[in-house]
Amino acid sequence: MPRLPDAFATLLGHSPEGVWSAPGRVNLIGEHTDYNGGLALPIALPHRTRCAASPRDDDLLRIHSLQDDSSVEVLIDDVADGHPAGWTAYVAGVVWALRRAGYAVRGLDVVVDGRVPLGAGLSSSAALECSVAAAVSDLFGLGLLGFPEGRDVLAAACQRAENDIAGAPTGGMDQAAAMHCTERHALRLDCRDGTHEQVPFDLSAHDAVLLVTDTRASHALADGQYGARRAACEQAAEILGVETLREVVGQPLDETLARLPDDVLRRRTRHVVTEIERVDEVVGLLREGDLAGVGRTFVASHESLRDDYEVSCTELDLVVDTALAHGALGSRMTGGGFGGSAISLVPTAEVDRVSEAIEAAFADARLTAPSSFAVTAAGPAARD
Repeated sequence: MPRLPDAFATLLGHSPEGVWSAPGRVNLIGEHTDYNGGLALPIALPHRTRCAASPRDDDLLRIHSLQDDSSVEVLIDDVADGHPAGWTAYVAGVVWALRRAGYAVRGLDVVVDGRVPLGAGLSSSAALECSVAAAVSDLFGLGLLGFPEGRDVLAAACQRAENDIAGAPTGGMDQAAAMHCTERHALRLDCRDGTHEQVPFDLSAHDAVLLVTDTRASHALADGQYGARRAACEQAAEILGVETLREVVGQPLDETLARLPDDVLRRRTRHVVTEIERVDEVVGLLREGDLAGVGRTFVASHESLRDDYEVSCTELDLVVDTALAHGALGSRMTGGGFGGSAISLVPTAEVDRVSEAIEAAFADARLTAPSSFAVTAAGPAARD
């Protein structure tokens, strides 16, 4: 595959002004909490999406990808819900959202090279959005990459692009992770007020590895299931008389659940409340160096996502059960669910054993072969 600047020149007839990149993410704990005003604990992945870009003096967006033969040309003012369609919505939506926020942005020539696994629950969409947002900030002199509040603005624009143009009703955790995560740290993100704190996360110091397994099971957030979970949480919050379910954390859980009229709402709420509590539990355990305790909390999270939130699947459960049976300290699904990836906390000496066992279990079940790889906590969106 040609170098990104060379590919840009071939496709668009001139050299790019620069190249920017942003990471995918893995969420250690805190699933489906972001749109409930809760807590999350993501790390940035070494896997990144890069975009080569140059500004234009008109309002035309010319968008290409090294992974897709299709290309799109669209005017910023013509960007709307569902237009353009497909992956280009994430690119065009960012420029549209920044203009809607009052920033003086114009057209863009852009070529993207996505190296975050697609459909794996590792937030390839936010990596794409945030790489483009970083480029736009620099190319049009917005200066937003240089300070945390500016990165918050970019993350918000990326979330609006995903919600309003791409049509995926996600919370803002993925974009915040891509903009704020740092190397060898997890990000304790408070999704109610947007504050965040760096938490040391260097497993090599404890002779352990975070193993990500892409199940390669189908994964789509815009197919209605994600939106249905979010709607249930909003309904529960309305019945309980609070803005988000975050407001009932710390109250007697049994009493809270008894106020809800049906079992589905009770189970959805129980997951959200206990998952928010698990985030700070893991933060404390990481600070203490108690990886066994972190592993147990991972398992509790997966069981809650599987049983109360019902967003796991056969492949995710198989990864978790197999990893635990072959030496992992803990394992859980990560991301929105309905497919995607699982993470396992594994002693370094057991990594090959766990990976091979997962692959064999999938083969025995006649499932598509998964892909497992170890990751470290990486850095945020930046100019390359």
